[in-house]
Amino acid sequence: MEHKITIYSTSTCPSCKMLKAYLQEKGFGYENKDVGEDAKAREEMIAKNGGLLSTPTVEIDGKIIVGFDKEKVDVLLGVK
Repeated sequence: MEHKITIYSTSTCPSCKMLKAYLQEKGFGYENKDVGEDAKAREEMIAKNGGLLSTPTVEIDGKIIVGFDKEKVDVLLGVK
């Protein structure tokens, strides 16, 4: 199954880098939105995650996870 994955991140966020590396390792593509550089992406992230300026925020098939929570990511992606 193809998943729609969007990561809201900044270039200096270590957890963002870990999340991206994990998704690549598992073979999942994603769209990255840099909220440090893109004000529109920042506003979009804040609207989706309950008003938090927290990275990474990841949207997987319409569901939001704030922070890099590997177990939650695995559940949404069906990774065993």
